[in-house]
Amino acid sequence: MKAHLLFAALALAATSFAASTGSPFYGDPPDERHPWCVHDWNRPQPPRVEPQPYKPCPPPDGAIVLFDGTEASLRANWVADKDGAPTKWIVRDGAMECVPKSGYVRTRENFGDCQLHVEWAAPTKIEGESQGRGNSGIFLPGGPEIQVLDNYNNPTYADGFACSVYGTAPPLANALRPPGEFQQIDILYRRPIYKDGQCICPGYVTVYCNGVLVQDKTQLEGPGGHMRRTKPCPLGDGPLKLQDHGNPVRFRNIWLKPLPPRTEPEPGIHGPMSIEETAALRKQIAAAIREDAAKKPAGSLEQMLRYAESLVYEKDDPTFQKVDQMAAQYVASVKALSADKLEGKKNEIKSIFRIFSYLTKHNIVPAAFAPRADLETLIKAQGWDKEKK
Repeated sequence: MKAHLLFAALALAATSFAASTGSPFYGDPPDERHPWCVHDWNRPQPPRVEPQPYKPCPPPDGAIVLFDGTEASLRANWVADKDGAPTKWIVRDGAMECVPKSGYVRTRENFGDCQLHVEWAAPTKIEGESQGRGNSGIFLPGGPEIQVLDNYNNPTYADGFACSVYGTAPPLANALRPPGEFQQIDILYRRPIYKDGQCICPGYVTVYCNGVLVQDKTQLEGPGGHMRRTKPCPLGDGPLKLQDHGNPVRFRNIWLKPLPPRTEPEPGIHGPMSIEETAALRKQIAAAIREDAAKKPAGSLEQMLRYAESLVYEKDDPTFQKVDQMAAQYVASVKALSADKLEGKKNEIKSIFRIFSYLTKHNIVPAAFAPRADLETLIKAQGWDKEKK
């Protein structure tokens, strides 16, 4: 067993499902090279590592200072991403602060491969949880996002954790300081090398958070994104962007040192697992979920959904038969409800229908899965399909 597969297996064994966060049946499911769903709530949380004390990090020779703490620097280097107009973000106490609902900001200048330093701080006042707390993002030239999020005592799905390559790779550790304190993020960004339309060397990022290595030559798989697994592609020059995700996150001491693009393949880039490694880990994940499902109340909705979730990682006929039988029983039970009790279960029924639709869309259960069709008929008969989402 290769080292990174062994590490993942041990982390899985140590994971408490009760401590996980997120939603099942949400992002794209596993494939032959990726054992986890996108935004997988079963994926282990990054281990806690205490960061180094804050030390100023001045820009080196040849670096471009993109924000030095002044209003003049903000206006000279940054604009609203949507239309290039002056941004509505403000400068407060030497930091540029996101004004919620004002939109992303981007640099006026485009960049490529680079060394980047950014300091950011989540709001001191703690509000929200998971992805709703101190959320922003650092979008590198060409699109990949390094997540900004207040994960100090705040779990979330692992590939959306602070310093994750969003939607792709969780950080190796959680080295965050408390909210209100500035986090120091150092990024080495290398784009993929393409020749004659073929990738001869993938792109990668190396990231340090407060002096702790959190991404180690992590392979980039396209620009990334929410819920969907992206495909490898060239990443061109572009601006650096900072995200408005509805939280007043602050940024300061931003500098970028351009690097010459690579022209030859480079070894040691940490990409997806092999097909064999992926299959082995998916089998382990499925077994752990089925073991957890067996502990749920027999025949309960919770048990049915947990067994169904295990099928996302590994198809298993006996487990499918359980899910099929329990789903049919669930449909029969809601069909037998009186009109007023049926209305009271509307949100639950629509949620279960969405889950069944996820399973059929991704070929986890047959397209002719009868419980899904029965719920669709019931929802249409009640007129719930015409309601605004």
